[in-house]
Amino acid sequence: MNAEFATAMRRASQEMRAQNLTEATRLIQQALNGGGAGAASSDRRDDLPSSTASGDTANGPQRAASTRLPLGETLKKLKLGGLSRDAFAGLPGMASSRLGAAAAPPVPDGARWESRGFTCAAGSRSYRLYVPASAPERPRGLIVMLHGCTQNPDDFAAGTAMNAAAERHGLAVAYPEQTRGHNPNACWNWFEPKDQRRDAGEPAILAGLTQEIVATFGIDPTAVFVAGLSAGGAMAAVMAQAYPEIYAAAGVHSGIATNVARDVASAFAAMRGDAGAGGPLSRTGRVTRTIVFQGGADRTVHPSNADRILDAATPAAASSSTKRVAGESGGRGATVTVVADPSGETLAERWLVDGAGHAWSGGRPGGSYVDPTGPDASAEMIRFFLAAPPAP
Repeated sequence: MNAEFATAMRRASQEMRAQNLTEATRLIQQALNGGGAGAASSDRRDDLPSSTASGDTANGPQRAASTRLPLGETLKKLKLGGLSRDAFAGLPGMASSRLGAAAAPPVPDGARWESRGFTCAAGSRSYRLYVPASAPERPRGLIVMLHGCTQNPDDFAAGTAMNAAAERHGLAVAYPEQTRGHNPNACWNWFEPKDQRRDAGEPAILAGLTQEIVATFGIDPTAVFVAGLSAGGAMAAVMAQAYPEIYAAAGVHSGIATNVARDVASAFAAMRGDAGAGGPLSRTGRVTRTIVFQGGADRTVHPSNADRILDAATPAAASSSTKRVAGESGGRGATVTVVADPSGETLAERWLVDGAGHAWSGGRPGGSYVDPTGPDASAEMIRFFLAAPPAP
């Protein structure tokens, strides 16, 4: 990580703790714009990298930067003494008024959209559960969907249309909810050291929640998957690495690889695409099959993060190939990299979507942070998930 960047972030953290918000704002703006702690004020930017920047829209590529909040205003709203959590308001965006704004997704006859809760020694979370009409008593599998910052389960379900995609295959879908009580912008705390390991913090809660649903409905344990967007995508990568015996496959959309961030400075660096942000990638003995979606013009999470996630999901002796997928009806195309083992079994895929910003590819306008013009990430993730061979 760039030494000047790290120094600027340390100084910003000190200024925040001293409640010197103006100076903290200036330092963070300079750091994100590539300047060090002593850079000139003319190099500042007025916002964190966020989905409301040019090319990164809440509802497709046509919305401009009119909804982005100045960084100083955001920091004042958060009213925290440090940068350990509030600095990630820009992942996926800072439009906090979106939180709770979405209506519930449509529920077909015979299906259920339930509100549930889970508690364990590590903590509690509420969640929404979609039980498909095509398999109401015993769903054929389960997808755990982790929303991005400022989103909630209703919003995320509406925008991704994952329920409709899952209905066609008899799959249940769970949407755990991160609240402002756990993070000021409802982000999963993927960057906290305690939330990046097994049997602790948020991973322990999410794993326990998943296992409870599997046990309640008698779901095939080899057909359990996890996916997420942005901060939720980063947490999905954590879950895939921490609990490979629970999740047969993972979908990471616009996320960040596990263990590349251990603090605020390294997390910002990772989001910017600094290759050495958090040191070498961490791999476990068992690699979870992973499909990655990433916008090629994402200005919130640099596209190089998709490469790191793919690398972490690529075991030794694997080979890769690349193909082009054309856009439908004038929509966005994508470059798809496929990783396979020596027998030809697909282990990982990366979809780099042409010109897309920080938004769920192929999403629906009813939710936030969606790009309806891209390939259908929900459908492609389910295709990839269900192609998984039985777990050993």
